[in-house]
Amino acid sequence: MVLIDAHAHMSDGAFATDLEAVLQAAAEVGVEGIVAVSENLEDAQRVLDLAERFPSLKPCIGLYPDTLDVEVAEAMVSFIRAHSDRLVGIGEVGLDHWVVKEAEEWEIQEQTFAKFIALSKELDLPLNVHSRSAGRHTVRFLQEQGAQKVLMHAFDGKASAAMEGIEAGYYFSIPPSVVRSQQKQKLIHHLPLDRLLLETDSPVLGPDPACRNEPKNVVISCQAIASAKDVSVEEVARVTSANARRLFPKAFPSSGSS
Repeated sequence: MVLIDAHAHMSDGAFATDLEAVLQAAAEVGVEGIVAVSENLEDAQRVLDLAERFPSLKPCIGLYPDTLDVEVAEAMVSFIRAHSDRLVGIGEVGLDHWVVKEAEEWEIQEQTFAKFIALSKELDLPLNVHSRSAGRHTVRFLQEQGAQKVLMHAFDGKASAAMEGIEAGYYFSIPPSVVRSQQKQKLIHHLPLDRLLLETDSPVLGPDPACRNEPKNVVISCQAIASAKDVSVEEVARVTSANARRLFPKAFPSSGSS
């Protein structure tokens, strides 16, 4: 059974002492690859360095949306352009109305996000999108900006808002926290399997919020989707891996098995 973790923070300090063991544990349950996202420029360089050491890590570089500095955003755009040949996607990027509360700050977020959407189209790289407390707004903003290759990671909005994303051709990834989230369980019921991916968002969004999350827990996401859709775990693994290959072709070249 092949599994793919479409969004994880493997450069996080939580993995500073045992990353190799964490990746080995993931491989033992069938995790073929992990889309490793960044939050800032320093983090971006760490992701690239780790991807050189560990082939299972697929670098996806972006700027967390709580950064409201236009110059920093421009520097990240330049960094992504300079390293685009090594990247499998742009992220995480997006909008956040949970940390960022003021309307004038939302405007800065949108200006920055628009830059990354344009860059995604220019470089033909998919977007790995954060949308906390701004789900419907983020989906509509992506549509307005003409975004085409999109992963909505750990979407916390209503199923009706997610369906607008489905209609636009976007994908949604489900973290292990689904086991303790009625919202995400409802989301699984409404969204078609051929638009779902697995993720962990390691080291957070695990089945137990008090414990460090790891890529091996992508199995929990897979099991939750299988249960909700009344299909086998193997079928969920097969379809979600095929979806990941479709969205992230540079990371996961298509194979006959998926």
